[in-house]
Amino acid sequence: MILDGKATAQKIREELAKKVEENFLRTARRPGLAVVLVGDDPASKIYVRNKQRASTQVGMDSRQVVLPTHSTTSQVLESIEMLNQDPTIHGILLQLPVPEQVDAGLILRHMDPRKDVDGLTPSNMGRLMAGQPGLRPCTPLGIIELLDRYQVSLEGKRAVMIGRSQLVGRPLALMMVERNATVTIMHSKTREPWEISQQADVVVAAVGHAKLVESHWIKPGATVVDVGINRSPEGLVGDVDFPGILPIAARITPVPGGIGPMTIAMLLQNTWQAFQETVGA
Repeated sequence: MILDGKATAQKIREELAKKVEENFLRTARRPGLAVVLVGDDPASKIYVRNKQRASTQVGMDSRQVVLPTHSTTSQVLESIEMLNQDPTIHGILLQLPVPEQVDAGLILRHMDPRKDVDGLTPSNMGRLMAGQPGLRPCTPLGIIELLDRYQVSLEGKRAVMIGRSQLVGRPLALMMVERNATVTIMHSKTREPWEISQQADVVVAAVGHAKLVESHWIKPGATVVDVGINRSPEGLVGDVDFPGILPIAARITPVPGGIGPMTIAMLLQNTWQAFQETVGA
């Protein structure tokens, strides 16, 4: 079975659009999402444009704050603080990466955690660690949502998380533990990773290494989630060898059309959640 993130994300966006419109008719208020972009990185511009388009399509107010490449940390902080105080903005997203002279960690520490729709502030990360409610990072949240929508239970399952990044690996491992999975995190220093992966019921790959996970890594009947997006001579490919694993896995996400659309859908869902909690919609 192909876990179709594109179709699932479209359904989520349709559900959100209905909620946003019903709320607007009742209260004349719309959720507001601000995306802060520092510099002119072409890929970041595309990501920001896609996020803005998606938020507008579900009826949210969208704002883009663009700062020059040479901006200082203080100048970015000034924009973040303005958004923190703006009652019409319910979600703030700092597009990463930022130029090297900008301290992204410091900026995240100053962002209002109630508006942190990327779920990356220390406050929201701490709430995840403590098992408390809060805004969760979008990509891990999208993976959990996709598994839920396809009725893939994690309870009692062995799960392997390949990658330990702050954006995906670490938060997703915690979220899978919340679902009562037994989780192993693998990384570049793990010895004979395929031997560990072969035992897993659920394998998630998020390392940015094209086709790292081959067929002999996967147990027959496992669920495979591919977070990677890598450019290759054959086009975009993931971190897993999709053609080789397809006959072995019971379920697998495609690249593209898998986790990418779910990430944007979760950004919108987090913005809606932040809006509800802020204004009591």
